[in-house]
Amino acid sequence: MTRPRPGRPRHAPDEGDDRSPREQILEAAAALFVDQGFSATSTRAIADSVGIRQASLYYHFAGKDEILLELLRISVRPSLEIARSLEGAAAEPALYALAVADAHTLATAPHNIGMLYLLPEVQLERYDLFREDRAALQDVYARLGARIAGDDPASGAGTRRGEMLIQLVEVVIQQRRTRVPDTSDCHAIAEACLRVCGVGQRGIAAARRAAAVLT
Repeated sequence: MTRPRPGRPRHAPDEGDDRSPREQILEAAAALFVDQGFSATSTRAIADSVGIRQASLYYHFAGKDEILLELLRISVRPSLEIARSLEGAAAEPALYALAVADAHTLATAPHNIGMLYLLPEVQLERYDLFREDRAALQDVYARLGARIAGDDPASGAGTRRGEMLIQLVEVVIQQRRTRVPDTSDCHAIAEACLRVCGVGQRGIAAARRAAAVLT
């Protein structure tokens, strides 16, 4: 966790840090939310961790709810953009490439911010934008899975498969609690996603090769 810097808080973060003030605030908040919990973290604590005045934090964010929403969306937006770009490709390599990219995003997000998905506050209306982003990503998983399995993504089976695929990828969040996931973990997750859709080992190997070209 980032420690408060000694001395009087400043209006702006340290100019020697190449991250923007907004990025520094998000990084500090992520560490505090994961380590201490959302309810137990105040905007003053976040500002102190960055080394700025609390009033300066409000220049960038209206409050900690807005900070949490941005952190949540950071964890899903890159994967959603990749998902939308892959939907026109062949389904098996597209699903493989998406699962690897999505797992990598969660594996490298600062301070394992995927843990914040479990906060009860995330179910509140103010976090609708995050839930909409994640639902859109899950829908892409469902559509790719349905193309592979040969059924309707809106059917009961298709919907459940979409849920399973995104949750398979999100296992990396739990892995980070005890170790640092690596590239082999991301590929193992992608392979598991294809198996859920009924793809055999030969098909998985071919999908992995084709996915490398896609990405």
